[in-house]
Amino acid sequence: MGKPTWRTALSDRIPGGRDGRRMLTVTFVDRIGSGLWGATATLYFTYAAGLSTAEIGVLLAVSGSVGIAGPPLGGLLADRVPLRPLLIIVQLVRAVASLALLTTTDLGLLLAIASVGSLGDRAASVLTKLYATRVAGPDRVRYQAISRTAMNVGWAVGGLAAAAALTGGTVTVYRWLLIGDALSFLASALFTLGCAEPPSAARVAARSTPAPVESEASAPGDTAPSKPTPDDSAPSDSAPSDSAPAPEKTTAPNPWRDRRYLTYTASEAVLFLDDSVFKIGLPLWAVTATSAPHQLVPLLLVLNNVLVVLFQVPFARFGATPHTARTSLWPLAGAFLLGGAALAASTVGAPWFAAVTLVLAATAFTVAEMLHATISWELSVVLAPPTAQGAYLGVHGLAQAVQRSVGPLAVTAAIAAGPLGWLGLGAGLAAMCGAQRHLVRDRRDGALSVTPVTVSEH
Repeated sequence: MGKPTWRTALSDRIPGGRDGRRMLTVTFVDRIGSGLWGATATLYFTYAAGLSTAEIGVLLAVSGSVGIAGPPLGGLLADRVPLRPLLIIVQLVRAVASLALLTTTDLGLLLAIASVGSLGDRAASVLTKLYATRVAGPDRVRYQAISRTAMNVGWAVGGLAAAAALTGGTVTVYRWLLIGDALSFLASALFTLGCAEPPSAARVAARSTPAPVESEASAPGDTAPSKPTPDDSAPSDSAPSDSAPAPEKTTAPNPWRDRRYLTYTASEAVLFLDDSVFKIGLPLWAVTATSAPHQLVPLLLVLNNVLVVLFQVPFARFGATPHTARTSLWPLAGAFLLGGAALAASTVGAPWFAAVTLVLAATAFTVAEMLHATISWELSVVLAPPTAQGAYLGVHGLAQAVQRSVGPLAVTAAIAAGPLGWLGLGAGLAAMCGAQRHLVRDRRDGALSVTPVTVSEH
């Protein structure tokens, strides 16, 4: 046998085989477009669409609220139709919505178009996660870590490209960046076209027929099959006997009736607050409440990006099993406490001390982000019945969507409360880690358990 090449060695380290690698390409290309648009959206609506600040606020708020429906809708559909073509359609919808923004400056039309795009963005996120979960199997946590690394690199490439393009500062540049965003979705759809359809327990269960029912007279150890009818698919002419009752019909698991999973999702919406801390809390706090130089703010965001790229894959070990994920909620609580305390302390002392504590806070919240991403991926999947995985992960996707709407309010409230606000936020997040750890434990032996759901039960 020949010596394996570096390409073969790299492929062996990525779960999911060829389809897993192609979906990483999809993720990377998708995030390049998101980096292009995310860095210029406000500028486009201001200078190209001619909207006022208030109108832009309404546009982003309304479209974001509509997008909350994307994860549960996408997950529900993924349990009923093939996942690959569904993901392709969603990517094409995102591309059309992006290009449609170029066609009008009317606020009403922009609201409708942006809402469709937001719906597609949130649906694509949960569908990509579901594809990775199905194709990577037991190695889903490691795959998720590699995927998050690809996301961050893609965002960085898109952001740097946008920064370079914006040196021109013309309306034409803003339009071309939006076109670049649309092209990234088209490219993602083409790459997805080359992927295979992953296995789905939900669709296998939907196609399965009830297993033959043994007679009550059969002994427990009997293995002889019952005599088949001439046509198994046709109903029997004779009435069922008392000794062989017809199997009862059961409905598929419904996440909206699963109080445990809904409570878990609500706790996730709180733990995802690290996103608002980085996008809103840290920059505002640094420039309004500390003596640190303002030039430090973009460097803190770069630090976050670099740490995720370097350490997200090694952090996958903290979610390798359900038990490990549950145990890792304790260090996650410690990271939240440290981050809140560091932000509270950043108002005391000289500029150098403020800079050091802000770097410490950024590092702590980045560690929290990586830990929670790993824990959340594993627990959200393992708590979902295999035959309704799409629906359950769609409901879980609401956590991030809700956080994007409520998170800015929570973070600005912490800023308004001063150092005690950050201490309270850190302590509250740590307490939620403890509550979630209690929620996912088994009531009998303290270990995380998942209700077994087999194909034949549905």
